[in-house]
Amino acid sequence: MPGGRARELGAFLRARRDELPPEAVGLTVWDEPRRVPGLRREEVAELAAISTDYYSRIEQARIAVTPSVLAAVASALRLDDTQRHYVFGLLGREAGAARRPRAQCVQPQLRRLLDGLTAIPALVLGRYMDVLAWNDLASVLVTDFARIPQDERNWVRLIFTDPRMREVHADWQDVARQSVAQLRMEASANPGSARLEALVGELAERDAAFRGWWSSYQVAVEVRGTTMRHPVAGTLELESSTLASTIDPDQRLVSWTARPGSHSSRRLRALARLSADTASDAPVAA
Repeated sequence: MPGGRARELGAFLRARRDELPPEAVGLTVWDEPRRVPGLRREEVAELAAISTDYYSRIEQARIAVTPSVLAAVASALRLDDTQRHYVFGLLGREAGAARRPRAQCVQPQLRRLLDGLTAIPALVLGRYMDVLAWNDLASVLVTDFARIPQDERNWVRLIFTDPRMREVHADWQDVARQSVAQLRMEASANPGSARLEALVGELAERDAAFRGWWSSYQVAVEVRGTTMRHPVAGTLELESSTLASTIDPDQRLVSWTARPGSHSSRRLRALARLSADTASDAPVAA
């Protein structure tokens, strides 16, 4: 395991150990004071049936962990499916020569699918949650992505720096926290990326909440629901869906839908009609 991934794994395991109380794993807590809020290293080692020294070396990124040992540690720390996917993703990728990733362009198939979703707001996220493309309804509901410079068009960056995002998301704090957890999941693919480090460094400097959530090492795959507010349509309770591209795993389409027959569904349809009328009034390029 490359050094960066080993450090990422060690920090993640340490964060999970700190938040797991002894009672949750069936350990008896006596009256003596504990120096750590969660499990001790020796307690995790005992639960995983490995030596304390071996587990300590894993957390300190001083040893290459095997899949079987990592599975035992994951069980000891009660990792869920998303967390397991994250740690085994760190373990499973081979070290390679450092290279600058190619700039991403939205896949033509995703672009056509995006354009066909006239009644559903949707966008395409790329590497590090960069916003690669969007449809008209997403611009009307979320924010005018076209006005944002391309090198600043990143979903997590917008969540923390675009005032419109705090207005549109009634549950902004939940959305922001989950977005940071998604970005942490992205980091497992290339924790040494200069692009990612620059993004994280900028947001950590600008926002204390981001700093706290990033350092908590929470991971998530997607945000499943949100409450959005629109000045014309009002409040909409929406569910989020994510479709990954089979051609480029670094691209995925994110859409928001409302439950059929709900007030939000009717408001979303009305907003789609408004978006279509606005688009039809726009001048046609020669």
